[in-house]
Parts: sequence; C-alpha cells; structure tokens
Amino acid sequence: MARLGHIGGETVSKGNYWNLTNGQRVILRSEGQLPGDGSVTYYRINPVFILAAGPVIGLLYAAFLPFIGLAIAGKVLVTKMVGKSADEVSKVATFNWTPSESYLAGKQQKGKDGESKKTGDAGSTEEKPDEK
Repeated sequence: MARLGHIGGETVSKGNYWNLTNGQRVILRSEGQLPGDGSVTYYRINPVFILAAGPVIGLLYAAFLPFIGLAIAGKVLVTKMVGKSADEVSKVATFNWTPSESYLAGKQQKGKDGESKKTGDAGSTEEKPDEK
C-alpha cells in the first residue's frame, strides 16, 4: 500500500511531492531522496488534484461566507442589546477590586451636598469647629 506522506531525506519513487506548509513542489523523474530533514513532510499528490482543490476551496468559502456574515451581525446585535447590562453585571461580579490602584491620600467620595471630599485624610490641617 502506498503512503501519502513522506518525510524529508526519505528515499522515494518518482513522482510529484508537495510540501503543503510552504507550497514547495519537488519533481522526481526517477527514484531519489526528498530534500530537507525529518521535520519536513512531503505529500505525493497528482498536480491535477492540487489544481482541482482551488475551485473547491473557493466554492466552500463562497458557500459559508453568508453564514459568517450572519454570525458577526448576530454577535453585534446581542452585544448592543445586552452589552450595558453585561457591563453592569461584570462590575458586581468583580466587586470593583483593583489591586493595582492605591489610595494613599484617600479615595474621592461625594458627600451629601454633592461636593467631593477625601476619605481617610489623616494628615488634614483643617480645624473643625467645636460643637458645644
């Protein structure tokens, strides 16, 4: 039984051998050795089959292209519909914990009157009026 794949450096019979990773074609008119080392694989394929594969691959591409377009349009639609809610869910799921941030001077928070104020400001020099 004839093998389809052959390794570089192997002695093979005459024929056309193709390296499909880089498209190199080796034509042996008599028994000989394939170029390359053991990491290169050649396939003995008739050139007619290689030529026939081009239109078949093009046909498959053209047949599945509308489905690819529908899948992309569906993803965009779903992202637009649930994108905002998914973003809000992810904020809850991650607990808003950002380990790379540090608030050594205190984190800005808004007070009751709408003004932003620092929390954790231990070194403040402001004097607070005494309540009596």
